[in-house]
Amino acid sequence: MIREFGEGVRMLLRGFGTWRSRPRLMALGLVPAVIAALLLLAALIPLALSLGTIADALTPFADGWVEPWRGLFRGVVGIVLFAAALALASTVFSALALAIGDPFYQRIWRAVEADLGDAPSADGGGFWTALGEGIRLVLLGVLVAIVVLLLGFVPLVGGLLGPVVGVTLTGRLLARELSARAFDARELSPADRAALFRGSRARVLGFGVATQLCFLIPGGAVAVMPAAVAGSTILARTMLQRTALTPPPPARDATAAPFPPPAGPSSGTGAV
Repeated sequence: MIREFGEGVRMLLRGFGTWRSRPRLMALGLVPAVIAALLLLAALIPLALSLGTIADALTPFADGWVEPWRGLFRGVVGIVLFAAALALASTVFSALALAIGDPFYQRIWRAVEADLGDAPSADGGGFWTALGEGIRLVLLGVLVAIVVLLLGFVPLVGGLLGPVVGVTLTGRLLARELSARAFDARELSPADRAALFRGSRARVLGFGVATQLCFLIPGGAVAVMPAAVAGSTILARTMLQRTALTPPPPARDATAAPFPPPAGPSSGTGAV
């Protein structure tokens, strides 16, 4: 499992390697990431500056506590709130970047598929597909943020447990979302996708967690997004190679007779 997790991390590093072969194309992928980051920062900075006020408002029962316990408790609450906000911010950033930069990321995905060989003929969806998947990603990100918030209030371990679970769950969501284009282009059913993710759980998690940790670095989300798109394409290809999918049953020919023709008279019988 540890080796597979490391392979997932290596998929992201291979995505960074695309800068050597396609520098101009990867540079174009920075543009939508910058726009998405600026929109997100406009919301995150006021939230970060008001965390103390929010933590005080959420914990009125601690007003009578003596120091330093009141300050420590509210500090933990502030950390949990910020961890939940970061978990949600990562999914919102990805959704915004993928929707805004669909033409750019489409070209990156297509280039990586061509470099790997045997590229699918379909385009892997378009703007409306990216928008729909982005909305779904944001809704799932809200659920993850709620889970992180609730775990953060677990006594003693909540301050550590919440962020760790947040990075894990958000990373898994990012890996699924970023690899969706490759599966859309191959018109894979939900059952086929579920089989692929079951067969590469640790690898998917390694890629997603590495991507999410890079997103948490200031400016990291912008720098990593093109590499994450390229790396997720490589990840999807390795998942397809590792897990054999059951082919669909052959379509019945509509012109064929619904029943086999009756057997003719046996050649051993002669006329009487």
